[in-house]
Amino acid sequence: MSDVRYPFTAIVGMADLRLGLLLNAVSPAVGGVLVRGEKGTAKSTMVRALAGLLPSIATVDGCRFACDPAAPDPQCPDGAHDGAHASARAARLVELPVGVSEDRIVGSLDLERALAEGVKAYEPGLLAQAHRGVLYIDEVNLLQDHVVDLLLDAAAMGRSYVEREGVSVRHAARFLLVGTMNPEEGELRPQLLDRFGLTVEIAATREPSERAEVVRRRLGYDADPAGFAARFAADERELAERITAARELLPEVELTDRALRQITAVCAAFEVDGLRADIVMARTAVALAAWAGRTEVLEEDVRKAAQLALPHRRRRNPFDAPGLDEEQLDRTLAEHAGPEEPEEPAAEDPRPEGPGDGGPGDDGPEPDGDGPGDGPDGGGGGAPEPAGPPAPTGTDAPAPGPEEAQQQPVPVQPPAPGRETAPVAAGEPYRTRLFKVDGTGRGAQGRRSPAETDGGHTIRARRPQGRLARLHLSATLQAAAPHQVARGRTSRALLLAKDDFREQVRQGRESNLVLFVVDASGSMAARQRMTAVKGAVLSLLMDAYQRRDKIGMITFRGAGAELALPPTSSVEVGAARLESLPTGGRTPLAAGLLRAHEVLRVERMRDPHRRPLLVVVTDGRATGAPDAVARSHRAAALLAAQGVTGVVLDCEAGPVRLGLARTLAARLGASAVTLDELRAEGVASLVRENRATPLRKAA
Repeated sequence: MSDVRYPFTAIVGMADLRLGLLLNAVSPAVGGVLVRGEKGTAKSTMVRALAGLLPSIATVDGCRFACDPAAPDPQCPDGAHDGAHASARAARLVELPVGVSEDRIVGSLDLERALAEGVKAYEPGLLAQAHRGVLYIDEVNLLQDHVVDLLLDAAAMGRSYVEREGVSVRHAARFLLVGTMNPEEGELRPQLLDRFGLTVEIAATREPSERAEVVRRRLGYDADPAGFAARFAADERELAERITAARELLPEVELTDRALRQITAVCAAFEVDGLRADIVMARTAVALAAWAGRTEVLEEDVRKAAQLALPHRRRRNPFDAPGLDEEQLDRTLAEHAGPEEPEEPAAEDPRPEGPGDGGPGDDGPEPDGDGPGDGPDGGGGGAPEPAGPPAPTGTDAPAPGPEEAQQQPVPVQPPAPGRETAPVAAGEPYRTRLFKVDGTGRGAQGRRSPAETDGGHTIRARRPQGRLARLHLSATLQAAAPHQVARGRTSRALLLAKDDFREQVRQGRESNLVLFVVDASGSMAARQRMTAVKGAVLSLLMDAYQRRDKIGMITFRGAGAELALPPTSSVEVGAARLESLPTGGRTPLAAGLLRAHEVLRVERMRDPHRRPLLVVVTDGRATGAPDAVARSHRAAALLAAQGVTGVVLDCEAGPVRLGLARTLAARLGASAVTLDELRAEGVASLVRENRATPLRKAA
């Protein structure tokens, strides 16, 4: 691999990504940029190319924390640097691998000096190396949560706080934070998304001529990296000079009252949480003005700042795609683009100002309705439309009136065997009970089941099992202390033997593989019933998202079972597959359970430490063969024999219930939970019982 970076100016297209990175280069206070896009779109290439454009920095000679000689950090662990010599060097690009450990990020005790010399010394981590440079995290959505929290806290505060292994250190950690991710591999939590200043969505161009130019340039670079870079050297110098000029102009840019009103009005209209969005938009608008060579923020700067800073802050639940309503943005900007003059309360409207006041379409007071900006899309105004029954479509019967719908359900017969019905929408998701896998695992960190993890709290020490991973220093010293005289110790250095070493045992929570087996047969096809069932599964999917689980989905109907979603970290894909799930046909329950057994067997070989949680969504009926029920019970016993922890979501409805789902749960060695019992609200006793007694596996 060549050491010559691909030139930033040689990248074709992706204007928003280019602009987002350059704005952060001009003003690191913007807070970094998150790049979301499909694989193979040059995300990493562009980030690495940006580092070559950053101006050189002056550093104190011998300082491991890249202190600026003009304003050295008074808390620098390497000293006050009074009168120290300085030299210039290029800004660093520090890349963070997915499997990085916490001590590698923030630094730790220098064990070599501690054990050999008997002194306590601090070894800086990657945050110290990235100070005044670029910290690049590829596949940031695959990092463990506690690692991402460390990074984003340091990025927000500009300082790293290290309290570990008897070491207490503070040092500056200001850097340009850039993360890239492929949404297909899972999302970041909304709280973490909010900590990135800007976000950019990218996709490969579909224009053949542009794609041809991308391939042509890449082949040219691979054939002669140095020669290819030389072709763009002049453009690179020009862009680097523009970044430097914009940095120098930045303190002179004025954020006018009009621009500030527009910024706050836009954030209020889009109902973003907190005030971080307002601050990021203001900093971005100022950086845009400086990049354009202006000393005043204009409306076009505010608009572009909103497009970059707000889309990822608009998510209201984990399955919402980031986005921004451009028409609403334009209306809000136009509403607050009036001349700058002292604001006086209008005599005809004594209402106090609020985030939704003065929104688009606001024609007067609305004492009985929601104000503009209160709806799901943030727009509105005018009198609300009266709620009414949906219009009949296709073969649906005419909808009853509101009073009739409350008094009696619409009699909808399940379709005949073999007949497929159109997908129905899922009900509103809700908070569910917590289901855990029995025992203590060793899987990837998450938020579901108890496990020995790398990032949990230390509960004890033990002799290393294989390669020493996490040294328990105090336990190691205690094990070695009684033998120092016998070993002839004569200096401060500690004499250690292999048998003295102890490693930490940490306990936290792990993520699991939640495999859904969903009955999509005719017995489940009544619309009201399937809406409730889909709402329950969607709620469990949201729970899996929040607990950082992998999920998979098997559906069974008609003649067999289908792996609708192979195990993945992208819970959003699972929600989309659930939404489009058709129903109808016979109920091959045994086929669904056998398919689950096969999927779990394969996943156990791929990831032996990730324990599964099986969620079977069914009414317990089994049809399609004379011995269908017996076959389903044999398949359930096969899963139980493998020690699979399971939950059966009992979807049986009606005044007369056969209890087939509970019988199936007994065969699986699983818990049976009804749709009503699934909700966390109002079932505190059930939740306490579940937390006190984890799900039982078959004996």
